[in-house]
Amino acid sequence: MDVTQAKQEHLLALKVMRLTKPTLFTNIPVTCEERDLPGDLFNQLMKDDPSTVKGAETLMLGEMLTLPQNFGNIFLGETFSSYISVHNDSQQVVKDILVKADLQTSSQRLNLSASSAAVAELKQDCCIDDVIHHEVKEIGTHILVCAVSYTTQTGEKMYFRKFFKFQVLKPLDVKTKFYNAETDEVFLEAQIQNITSSPMFMEKVSLEPSIMYNVAELNTVNHGGDSVSTFGTRTYLQPMDTRQYLYCLKPKQEFSEKVGVIKGVTVIGKLDIVWKTNLGERGRLQTSQLQRMAPGYGDVRLSLETIPDTVGLEEPFNITCKITNCSSERTMDLVLEMCNTNSIHWCGVSGRQLGKLHPTSSLYLTLTLLSSVQGLQSVSGLRLTDTFLKRTYEYDDIAQVCVVSSK
Repeated sequence: MDVTQAKQEHLLALKVMRLTKPTLFTNIPVTCEERDLPGDLFNQLMKDDPSTVKGAETLMLGEMLTLPQNFGNIFLGETFSSYISVHNDSQQVVKDILVKADLQTSSQRLNLSASSAAVAELKQDCCIDDVIHHEVKEIGTHILVCAVSYTTQTGEKMYFRKFFKFQVLKPLDVKTKFYNAETDEVFLEAQIQNITSSPMFMEKVSLEPSIMYNVAELNTVNHGGDSVSTFGTRTYLQPMDTRQYLYCLKPKQEFSEKVGVIKGVTVIGKLDIVWKTNLGERGRLQTSQLQRMAPGYGDVRLSLETIPDTVGLEEPFNITCKITNCSSERTMDLVLEMCNTNSIHWCGVSGRQLGKLHPTSSLYLTLTLLSSVQGLQSVSGLRLTDTFLKRTYEYDDIAQVCVVSSK
């Protein structure tokens, strides 16, 4: 005789099913040579099969939809949808039914129930249905916890719960590279790779800049007055394929005048990626705030504001320089010296006083020079000396200019 206590059967049954879009039916072609015993029988059966595409029976392409047969993959950024049903399998009326659905992740527990109110009663062969939705924002293990509590006709309170465990996978691999320009512009290259097993329709890839920057997308070309994507008209990203997106960020006018903006670590912005898979299932990812290490310019920064692209041989040309005191507390007294090189010769007085330059302030200089050698020549030979600290700052290879014969 078994002395163990039998577990009481529950009056209610819980069913949980994931809601996903259907997929195209894939047929398995079975064929043979005409001289074999079946002859053309298999080929004719495939042509008569309503699930095959006419004219492409042997390519495993289907034109019929089929319901999902398994749980499938869930990727970060997609919306997880599930159907929850509680059915009264007993022959009695059940009262005070409360259905609760929570999603447990590695960092938090979320309540996904549409309603927190209890159902007064549930008659036999009746059910309580609920559909939950959740945009997945974490990768790794997720556990859907469904709990049901109710009261029997005799007043006994009953409770049970079920656990459904699934993994959230990473759909995209995003890598970023920063390029700092002398003009305070920042170029961002974003490499996006599809690491799923199915193609993606890239609906939108944009950069949301921080408050300090304006952004220009460099992923289109002008064709007949219209902007055409550099990736063509078909924006599909095949499995394991990578695509590069390029953006140019320029500091806003109110921030570009402040030297502190270009020093230290600065926040650039974040990428917003939207895609569609299968039959229009939508996914969206936003990266965390992208940060780059801004180049350090020391105490004094010299940058070129204007310079011609091409100049004539032994013909004077002008450049405009901007000199900035990057110190936040010390005034400088600067002296400008101009040193000739083998190809570049400066026109003007060397060793002249530029006067006092206050902290975070700038001044503009127009300088004249000429080249005695043809070809691509480097502008070099500027020296700035701070008479207070007796410190000299050397600036070579500031820019390049193409020198051509005037004849």
